[in-house]
Amino acid sequence: MKLLFLVPGIFLLGISGFAQKQNVLFIAADDLSCALGCYGDPIAQTPHLDRLAATGVCFLNAYNQLPLCNPTRASVMTGLRPDTIKVYDLDRHFRDEVPDAVTLSQQFIKHGWWAGRVGKVYHYNVPASIGTDGFDDPPSWQKTVNPIGRDKTDESLIFNAEPHRKISAALSWLAADGKDEEQTDGMIATETIKLMKQKKDEPFFIAAGFFRPHTPYVAPKKYFDMYPLETLRLPYAPKNDREDIPTAAFAHNCPVPHYGLDELTCLQAMQAYYACVSFIDAQVGRMLDALDQLDLADNTIVVFWSDHGYHLGEHNGIWQKRTLFEQGAKAPLIIRAPNIEGNGQACRRIVEFIDIYPTLTELANIPTPKEIEGQSLTPLLRDPLSRWNSFAITQVLRPADSRFETPVMGRSIRSERWRYSDWAEGKHGVELYDHFADPMEFNNLAIKPTQGNQKVMKYLRKALARKASGQIPKTPFNPKRL
Repeated sequence: MKLLFLVPGIFLLGISGFAQKQNVLFIAADDLSCALGCYGDPIAQTPHLDRLAATGVCFLNAYNQLPLCNPTRASVMTGLRPDTIKVYDLDRHFRDEVPDAVTLSQQFIKHGWWAGRVGKVYHYNVPASIGTDGFDDPPSWQKTVNPIGRDKTDESLIFNAEPHRKISAALSWLAADGKDEEQTDGMIATETIKLMKQKKDEPFFIAAGFFRPHTPYVAPKKYFDMYPLETLRLPYAPKNDREDIPTAAFAHNCPVPHYGLDELTCLQAMQAYYACVSFIDAQVGRMLDALDQLDLADNTIVVFWSDHGYHLGEHNGIWQKRTLFEQGAKAPLIIRAPNIEGNGQACRRIVEFIDIYPTLTELANIPTPKEIEGQSLTPLLRDPLSRWNSFAITQVLRPADSRFETPVMGRSIRSERWRYSDWAEGKHGVELYDHFADPMEFNNLAIKPTQGNQKVMKYLRKALARKASGQIPKTPFNPKRL
């Protein structure tokens, strides 16, 4: 009779919250737009991330809080908006404003998980800081690993299409010799797999942060060969596309269309970018395979995200980041939680990157700090089609320059149908795009708004003002690092 009671007891043990703690594999890419097959990109060859999306939930409309490396990464790891942590540039650390913030990995450490980092999770200057701790947050980790590969020793071989600028900011690339594992990002995958093997018998939160496809675009030559130049073309835009776009909407680091480069050079840059995307995809595949080989897949939450979106010539010549357009504000987010009902489906609801923190704490059944400003996505992981009334807020701060006498704060709100953006609360321009009719944001309806458009803008402006300020920050920021 004792045995008869033992089995139900085990069952109740499992459903009452005392089951084995789930691991977390937290994978970040740098400057990766939604240039993935699972996001409908017709060019990208990304079988491994497509596999992850096919076994998890792929969030097709996930938006970062500020399209610049340091602010967005600090926001993800704290679960707080830029206006709360007061981080708008590449220099300020979030603990300057919120010294007692409990980061995502810290919260896991507090509740019994082991947490380690390999590569770039918080901000690094790329490629200068590769191999160092970068702009890290020591309380967030119990162990850090900083690989440095031949992409650093081969920097002299990198082609720079804009020699007047550093390779970190210019369109620059190298089709590298050697194996994947010789590159820093290949080494990051290798070291992450080592940590998973070492910690497979205890609950872990392991973060793997890749440096690519950030410039310089460096990947082994075989990945360049996957994208013949004759198969590529620059994005379409109407010739007059820029006429209805406010000046502030264009990033200060891309002052002229396509940087003044010819079409062939731009296509070579695009080829190099996609080569890096496929290179990173292969490294993710190695880690997913390792989870299976170590019998960890059924007890590990896998999260893949990029810090922000990226431009490859949209709107007649925008490149890289720092915009509030869809290509800059949207970025990949894929979450695979073991045995959750929504796995294998895509989710079209509007979500934010600050939602990652409370999602993972809820999945792990640990408390979410009351200060967290995001909301858990677990209802969407269970049913990606469930009702979800939410907006996404993205900001960016422009420095004073030849265009503006003072800095300009841009802020944007994305609903299921609309994107509304204003610059200095409208002083330097307003934008409204209807994504049902104009997904590439070619027609700024704020220029000659109908009565209906005016109502939409009024409603969205109020919702935006509740989440983001349009004022110049009073806290320190470095104009040269915006």
